[in-house]
Amino acid sequence: MKTSNSSKTLNNNIIMWACFFTVSMFVFFLMSGKDFSFLMTYGSMSRTFGFGILNFKMHFGGKKAAGVSLKTLQLYVIVFAMRLSSIIRHEGYLPYDKTGDWLYHLIEFLSLGFSISAVYGCTVRFGRSYQSSQDSFGEMNVPPGCGALFLAVPTLLLAMFIHPTLNKDWLSDVAWTYAMYLESVALVPQLFMFQKAVGGIVEMLTAHFVFALGLGRALEFIFWFHSYQELVNNSGSASPGYIALFSQIIQALLLIDFYWYYFKAVKNSTPMVLPQHGGLSNLV
Repeated sequence: MKTSNSSKTLNNNIIMWACFFTVSMFVFFLMSGKDFSFLMTYGSMSRTFGFGILNFKMHFGGKKAAGVSLKTLQLYVIVFAMRLSSIIRHEGYLPYDKTGDWLYHLIEFLSLGFSISAVYGCTVRFGRSYQSSQDSFGEMNVPPGCGALFLAVPTLLLAMFIHPTLNKDWLSDVAWTYAMYLESVALVPQLFMFQKAVGGIVEMLTAHFVFALGLGRALEFIFWFHSYQELVNNSGSASPGYIALFSQIIQALLLIDFYWYYFKAVKNSTPMVLPQHGGLSNLV
């Protein structure tokens, strides 16, 4: 029976990710023009897929908010709202291919909607199952539940002072840059919460959600690694590009341990178990 359950879990994982990659290839070959900048759209699709998994887990699967960090969700709402406020009004940071005409915007809107829906699940619909005592990142000298300010405020200040100027509009440029910087640390509360889980056990759908977000950033990193020279400020300095790369490297480092235990759990079709005093706790 245990082997049968493991096989079923593995098959479900394969089908879920196979569907995502199939849709991705469909978009690439039929809607993108096969341009390198499709990596930006691909990364956005991966984030949307991740939030779709999370919403399925909360609203249709387990119907609970246990194990999900509200702080991370709130930060992602800000990320998507800031990015949309920039790309709706200007074209400086859009993919060059045909997906930048409308599809990229649609995907970001879906991500914003999914993230708001997840916040609703944590605070209203399944509020009783939300584990606020474990979602305790940054709970120092701030009102309860406001620990995410320790990430949101410094990244905003950094974006205000160091940002590219592709849109030639201060508010729009800062909004896009803020979204990029903030997204690099938005998963920190969730990773911190994982360390508080009983026995270090992480529900697999929540793990898939985090992995999909990390995959999205990895795809965007590949794009910006080859294109960061375009992220210059008014004086021609490439410092915004270097910081953009650095911010994405930081997120990759934060997720190294997670990736290892995630792949181990998926391969063996077993629950994901993180060491409660391992690398992640040292990083966050």
